[in-house]
Amino acid sequence: MNETQKTVSKLERSPPAVNHTPVSLILAATTFAAHKHREQRRKGADASPYINHPIAVANVLANEVGIVDPITLAAALLHDTIEDTDTSAAELKAAFGKTVTSVVIEVTDDKSLPKPVRKQLQIEHAAHLSTRAKLVKLADKICNLRDMARSPPVDWTLARRREYFSWAKKVVDQMRGTSPLLDRLVKAELRHAHGRRSKGAARRMGARR
Repeated sequence: MNETQKTVSKLERSPPAVNHTPVSLILAATTFAAHKHREQRRKGADASPYINHPIAVANVLANEVGIVDPITLAAALLHDTIEDTDTSAAELKAAFGKTVTSVVIEVTDDKSLPKPVRKQLQIEHAAHLSTRAKLVKLADKICNLRDMARSPPVDWTLARRREYFSWAKKVVDQMRGTSPLLDRLVKAELRHAHGRRSKGAARRMGARR
């Protein structure tokens, strides 16, 4: 049994949130997140509906890594509700229970703090997250790296994108070993991003000649 299988096996022993079957929990989390994010769009050039992002995070965990723990998948779907919508921890707890809510809180930034402080705290706290929170955080970063490479915000310079990739690597480096599959996915996305940056630099150099 590899490390990812051990993680899945350990998580499977935990029951889903109160009053939910595994399937109903995931569907309820999807519905809740879709409603909360209904008026939001991603910052990328294509301005995709925000709900695409938490669904993508859950999809990475379920279909690229093999995580079947409903609490982890529900937390992935809900991971931005407290941070980016009017959802309170109490509201989330009433709907999904203490365990799901605690994972969401672990991966939630304190928006009252300046952004540079929040980013530094992500680096400092990453190693101390629970296993479920690390899984969600890693999948979230993978999806953000993919989005940044595919459709970056229109007002982000190349230098700012490079800074994001560098910071994201510092965060995920603190969680290495949580899931070998997620580690490989992160490595692939960072390598892909580096390749895109190198090609872009070569094109600019050629244009100057």
